[in-house]
Amino acid sequence: MKKNVARKHRYHASATAISGHLKLPLETEITPQAHCELPAKGGHCSQRIGNFSVQEVISFRSAYTRVSGNKGTKDGHGWTTMTTTVIEGLNVLEVVTADRVVMQTITEHPLEGYVPSVSFLGTHFENLRVAGQSVELELDHNLLGEKPDGDGAYTKERGVITRVRSQYSRILASKGLPKDLRERYKLFSSNLGKTEEIECSLVNRASGSHPGHSFGHIIHVPDFGKIVLARLKVSHDQHDTPTGAPRLTNVQLTMVDLELGCVTDGMVAMASGSDNGAGDP
Repeated sequence: MKKNVARKHRYHASATAISGHLKLPLETEITPQAHCELPAKGGHCSQRIGNFSVQEVISFRSAYTRVSGNKGTKDGHGWTTMTTTVIEGLNVLEVVTADRVVMQTITEHPLEGYVPSVSFLGTHFENLRVAGQSVELELDHNLLGEKPDGDGAYTKERGVITRVRSQYSRILASKGLPKDLRERYKLFSSNLGKTEEIECSLVNRASGSHPGHSFGHIIHVPDFGKIVLARLKVSHDQHDTPTGAPRLTNVQLTMVDLELGCVTDGMVAMASGSDNGAGDP
């Protein structure tokens, strides 16, 4: 980027309380609720919903989303985007409950270069339970670490690869790991550091006396399905010429992903948000 050319930033961020599709016990399309999308020029938007229920299969007392994007007022600061989704009083078939689930990502795109710093400050679960039993979580808010040197990609940064590989190794070493998860994480492990995308989690471990088995950030409950916690996807695209730096970094975080089977069937994402703003030139 030429220093004498004024840079413009295009914001792109969204937040959603819940979306998905149920096949059992009833066929239902769950359209995005409390969905909030930031205009390209930035600013602020928020949405709120109360007493949501899908035939008492999935319900919550309230939820809100908030997305804001602004240029920093202090010298040396670039363009900051904050994406927040909060669900309160969550209940899924009396199996998964939580007082509060908070998803929050904060990115700052630099004045020069393209790759943003990323923070998950504020992201957490309050009183997450499975079948009434507490789930103890080990969260790593610093999974991505500092912004990579030289406008490098997070997906190729040594510290990120080391931490994510540790997650994959713990999952693959778990006793009783289902075949589909073993195949999925073997593939993730073989591609780690070789592609422009990573799927991992801010949760290193989920433990407790709840029914079923935990595999890292995934809890498998018989006759219910899989509960995937704090699923994080980071990808890069649109590389600059001639530096090769990725001009687009997409950060997507979903706090509760349900892969349901048996009594229930379907896919549901809750407390999610994404951010992939970009500078021009």
